[in-house]
Amino acid sequence: MDQLSAMRVFVRVVETGNFSRAATALNMPKTTVTNLIQGLEAHLRTTLLNRTTRRVMVTTDGALYYERATQILSEIDELDGSLTNSQAQPSGRLRVEMAGAFADLLVVPALCDFHTRYPQIHIDLGVGDRLVDYIAENVDCALRGGTPSDQSLVARKVSEMRMITCAAPLYIEKHGLPSEPEDLTRDHFAVGYLQAQAGRILPMEFARNGETTEIVPRYLVSANDARTYMTAIMSGFGVAQAPLFMAREALADGRLVPVLTDWTCEPLPLYVVYPQTRHLSNKVRVFVDWLVKLVRTLD
Repeated sequence: MDQLSAMRVFVRVVETGNFSRAATALNMPKTTVTNLIQGLEAHLRTTLLNRTTRRVMVTTDGALYYERATQILSEIDELDGSLTNSQAQPSGRLRVEMAGAFADLLVVPALCDFHTRYPQIHIDLGVGDRLVDYIAENVDCALRGGTPSDQSLVARKVSEMRMITCAAPLYIEKHGLPSEPEDLTRDHFAVGYLQAQAGRILPMEFARNGETTEIVPRYLVSANDARTYMTAIMSGFGVAQAPLFMAREALADGRLVPVLTDWTCEPLPLYVVYPQTRHLSNKVRVFVDWLVKLVRTLD
């Protein structure tokens, strides 16, 4: 049995819903389709499809096999395509993850430029700071703030974000100004950033005259999404450290003001990450190269 051919036939049967349509789509006799599916089930020693006279239904084992088979076939097609001249113009679906703030303020406004350069690449953009299973969700790459802790990922540092400590005038009117970072552990509150990957509130880091201090502040509200985090800061829930590119407009119009200005914040590194097991196709390469140039415009 040609297992790769049988796998392609199985995927097409699942996607079309019956053997006849799959045979038509693959331009092969229905008996060949049937024989390949039977051979695949015999090889795997399980039933992948339940057949009736009217429909074909996928079994539990069949659903699991379909999910992995589509990933494997996609990687094979990309590997083959990367070695042919047809990839001079990369094409296909690209699954990308990033925080909503990166998407809204940085990437999406510039995507028309990418589409003009690579009109045959279609981007599925997953937005959020949640924990992602890159293999199971078939994610090609992601843009992440902070140093990745997952050792199964390839991480490429592409830029840094300047950070600023700030608060809303509403908070300052109610609680006053903190005079030192330790005030955030006793007399003041911060807005907590809940990092999904670590499952904890990120500490706040401050530096002055070669001295560095790290504190875990008190908080009333925490959020695991950058946009919600910024909304909580501007709503007066506490002091926070925010990327300057996200806070700049609110600082300019007075919705936020700098605090603890004698102390500086370490820049937050930006990484593009992707699974070690994922073949880095040309479509991923050109997107990552474009993204690297884009994020370097941050200050």
